[in-house]
Amino acid sequence: MPNGQNPVQNALSFDIEDWFNIVDIPELEKRENWSTFGSIVIEHTEQILRTLERNKVRATFFILGWIADKYPELVMRIHSSGHEIGSHSFWHRRIYLMPIEDFRKDTRDSLDAIEAACGVRPVGYRAPSFSILKGTEWALDVLLDCGIRWDASLFSGSRGHGGYDCPNHPFLANNLPSGREIPEIPLGNLRFGPLNLCFSGGGYLRALPYWAIDLGFKSFEKMNIPVVVYLHPRDFAVNCPRVPMSLFRSFKSYTGLGTTMLKLERLLANYSFTTCGTVLNLAGLIPDISEYSRV
Repeated sequence: MPNGQNPVQNALSFDIEDWFNIVDIPELEKRENWSTFGSIVIEHTEQILRTLERNKVRATFFILGWIADKYPELVMRIHSSGHEIGSHSFWHRRIYLMPIEDFRKDTRDSLDAIEAACGVRPVGYRAPSFSILKGTEWALDVLLDCGIRWDASLFSGSRGHGGYDCPNHPFLANNLPSGREIPEIPLGNLRFGPLNLCFSGGGYLRALPYWAIDLGFKSFEKMNIPVVVYLHPRDFAVNCPRVPMSLFRSFKSYTGLGTTMLKLERLLANYSFTTCGTVLNLAGLIPDISEYSRV
């Protein structure tokens, strides 16, 4: 149990992809070249797993199908360590740029690859770059058709490749074209008047000083809302390879890489964390998560 009896169970999650799986960088978009790049995903996923084991924390790992296909032993290692397994698509393509049937195939391919690697077929999903936007709610119907039972793809603020006007807390999305519903655990943002500021994941967490991140956690705690943390193996990689990109994108991609683990360790020491599925269960949105871990 962390110091300071914090009753809020926050959601800790990791998107397992390699450094070259980032979107909207022309030099990296040719998928046939991916196998030629030097990989950092095993090294830094192992680093994450050791940190979680040392702190006795379970997390959700949203795994790219391409990674599961290429490194099945890594997926088995994550699963055998007791963590929750989710899908992060197969090819890491933005959903709003995909035809419906392409998205359906990509989702099924990712689930097949992950199941083949570890024996568990995921029921949780996170879209690449939080790329479910207004007008793409059809994607949630496709996820349900594919056997997904909860989603973590909504970013409750504006961002470069996503953004969705939704609550800051877990909720039941009921605006699907089919009329069905799906539990959502969105990425929350700290609201200052008209501004929504992310503080708990990716480049935001790397760029912000710890006191600002801590302020966000304390603000959510006062509202009894769980914080969703999302990180990638590359967020810990001070040795991350670099490719040409705009100054703004370079800042978002590479700033603060040497601070991520220190910030994560401090958060683990001061706040309570668990899986996305557990947080949704505590919110009454899904049944006992043990039902969601069987093949």
